Amino acid sequence: MQNDTFLVTGALGCLGAWVLKHLVDRGVRVIATDLGGEPVRPRLVMTEDAIAKVTWHVLDVTDTKAVAKLVADEGVTRIVHLAGLQIPFCRANPALGSAVNVTGTINIFEAARAAGVQGLAYASSLAALGPATDYDTWPLPDDAIPAPRTLYGAYKVANEQTAGVYAADWGVGSVGLRPCVVYGVGRDQGVTADFAKAILASVAGRPFHIRTCGLIPMQHASDVARMFIGCAEAGVSDARVCNLRNDVIRTEDFIAALKQVIPSADVTYDEGSEFPFPADLSDKGLQDVLGSVPYTPLSEALAQDAAMYRELVERDAIDLGQLDV
Repeated sequence: MQNDTFLVTGALGCLGAWVLKHLVDRGVRVIATDLGGEPVRPRLVMTEDAIAKVTWHVLDVTDTKAVAKLVADEGVTRIVHLAGLQIPFCRANPALGSAVNVTGTINIFEAARAAGVQGLAYASSLAALGPATDYDTWPLPDDAIPAPRTLYGAYKVANEQTAGVYAADWGVGSVGLRPCVVYGVGRDQGVTADFAKAILASVAGRPFHIRTCGLIPMQHASDVARMFIGCAEAGVSDARVCNLRNDVIRTEDFIAALKQVIPSADVTYDEGSEFPFPADLSDKGLQDVLGSVPYTPLSEALAQDAAMYRELVERDAIDLGQLDV
């Protein structure tokens, strides 16, 4: 591990920030890439000294030659590929969504093949699956038939199938992870970010409305980051695609748990907007890869997040405008 060089794409996102934090904490050499901009989310979870230990590059993952050159020049041995455009961006601009999510991922696999990268973990998504009504086996296994209802989900299915071809034809092993509702400091975009925002709002003394209900599969961002790192280290020789599980909880029970940590929390939820994906997911495949799946109990994670958000709010170091989106 200490002799590895990790490439983290999409490093300015929430999961990217947490992956950087854990790698730097472990003394690993890290190459971080994104399209540019300030490390806003990394600064929420890392000190300036820690951020300074990261080697930063501006990288467009749709640029085949630039991706290959960076991986080769920096001596990358392991990759955590998180760069991608989410559901609304893919819907608004399908061609760009495909270029980033599909071609960008192919470029990462090509660079890994050329450089002999030892471990590759990439972000798939629960959106690769259909709604719970499409399935009848529970907990839902990793090999459940994909049935995406969005372009984003279709692109993620393409990534999973691409990984299978690269493993079969060129021996490029990989693990694709399907995060669900990820919460934690730094999570601020999309409807599923409402759970993280509810914690921040409660710390800030503001009411908040979660825009979904029902049974929710939840993972803390710090745990998911450690899953990606562990999968990149696992050195699998085939193409694995793994569901994530951790907490499976109803929205109202999440709110009750939050009130145990912050009694003044004023959080409501939309009782008519059921979570559109399966929640009862098997993580046996991930257990097989990692041995032990990182998991922070909900009550502990909520307390940690509340403490981190409180410190950030007191320093005026986090944008509360996200609560209005």
